[in-house]
Amino acid sequence: MHNTLEFKKYMPEDFTLFKELVKDDVIMKYISGKGLTPEQAKKKFTSILDINADPLLGYFKVIDSASQLFLGDCKLVNYRKDPTVFEIGYLLKKEFWRKGLGTKICESLLAMAQDIDANKNVVGIIDPANIASKQLLTKFGFQSFFIGVEDDISTEKLILKRT
Repeated sequence: MHNTLEFKKYMPEDFTLFKELVKDDVIMKYISGKGLTPEQAKKKFTSILDINADPLLGYFKVIDSASQLFLGDCKLVNYRKDPTVFEIGYLLKKEFWRKGLGTKICESLLAMAQDIDANKNVVGIIDPANIASKQLLTKFGFQSFFIGVEDDISTEKLILKRT
């Protein structure tokens, strides 16, 4: 894998791919604590399709260009608690962990955010126990501004200030 990545917005026919990704307890450990049930996955996917109506922002499948393999997904959305800020995030299948893909995804998402609105701050929300994600975000200049519990989930928020 030479890891040229493509981002393609989720479409209604991608539900099975999404459901398989988010049902895994290990993948979802730092997102929701455990894998999603089919009902939870359907509800989340429906909200993703609504967000994807935006021509620029949304949830994207991450595809390896060479093999066309589905690696995981990522998002560039308006942060729901403050729409003047972008939020980025990603999920990868376990077999693609620790291969530098997080860095490539983060670079791409930050470039997209820059193209859409160069002055808009970007937030990343992680589980405080997720050391790899914290290291990745701080490498790109994000700074922690909140550690606590939000929506019953242990949460750390980091921000990249653009202005």
